[in-house]
Amino acid sequence: MSEGEALVERRGSAGCIVLNRPKALNALTLGMVRAISHALDAWERDALVSRVVISGAGGRAFCAGGDIRQLYEQGLAGDYTAQLTLWREEYQLNRRIRTYPKPYVALVDGLVMGGGVGVSLHGSHVVASERYSFAMPEVGIGFFPDVGAAWRLARLPQHLGLYLALTGARADAGDALPLGLAQSFVAASDFPSLRSALEGDEPVAELVARHAAPAQPSKLADDAPLIAACFASGDPEAILAALTTEGSPTALAIRAALLTKSPTSLAIAARQIARCGSLSFDDALRLDFRIVSRLCRGQDFYEGVRALIIDKDNRPRWRPPILAEVSAEAIDAYFAPLGASELDFGDGANERS
Repeated sequence: MSEGEALVERRGSAGCIVLNRPKALNALTLGMVRAISHALDAWERDALVSRVVISGAGGRAFCAGGDIRQLYEQGLAGDYTAQLTLWREEYQLNRRIRTYPKPYVALVDGLVMGGGVGVSLHGSHVVASERYSFAMPEVGIGFFPDVGAAWRLARLPQHLGLYLALTGARADAGDALPLGLAQSFVAASDFPSLRSALEGDEPVAELVARHAAPAQPSKLADDAPLIAACFASGDPEAILAALTTEGSPTALAIRAALLTKSPTSLAIAARQIARCGSLSFDDALRLDFRIVSRLCRGQDFYEGVRALIIDKDNRPRWRPPILAEVSAEAIDAYFAPLGASELDFGDGANERS
């Protein structure tokens, strides 16, 4: 097995990838993105590889996102080229996974957030353990739900995708299966057996089904009617008002959580979810790249990372500080075309529907 941040090898019929930064919750770096991309290229041409299996080392996380600290330091130094190189290649990888011609199995045991969602959710099979915990918490650090996740969230029922995008709330395996964020539940204690079996030639769907068990009931389902009613407008200010009017402890807790987020990020994410509902997956990724190309030159991302990750004072000073001061024109600018700098894929592959 190759040594490094992403461990890559063929085992029997399986091309195996292990995200290997357990002390950093397997956060993605550019080197990891490139290692995965190169492996997928090689295995597509390798007749001995019939499926790809990706997992995370350490037991706490599959992958809890991108390497935020490095992106923060690059941005403070004004090295936007380095930042955008990571995001460009990461989004291209997300699309590569979605269009990959062989089964791509993500064994998700633990946290799966941000960039981890991008290298799992878009594959053909997501297998969740009882420790599975999905979230797109980016608005809490002045960022937005990228890596193609908004495309999927926009298609969830009862405005649950918008809820997950704006609150950063977590979904467990019991929530993920009915929402299609995962396809199968397998107990963590059975993951080694499943991983070993995937090295053989049995069809992936049949093999996973043989190891699967019922997941716990969905906790999110209990709040789904409240979320559907309060998030129906799609507008963050109207959502806050609806939660206030509803007035239950759950509604007020959701409202309190929203008020801690970057107002600009809330407005971006709400617009993004609304737009992604009618976009192809490729165009949703292009939209992600338009947004990130502007946001990395802004203020809230760096302030959010400072407050929640660097200094940990949990007191971000957002600019502007309230939703009422976020103009439609300011949000429009994040979504404007990039011209020659648009995200491209260049391989002519057709995405799965």
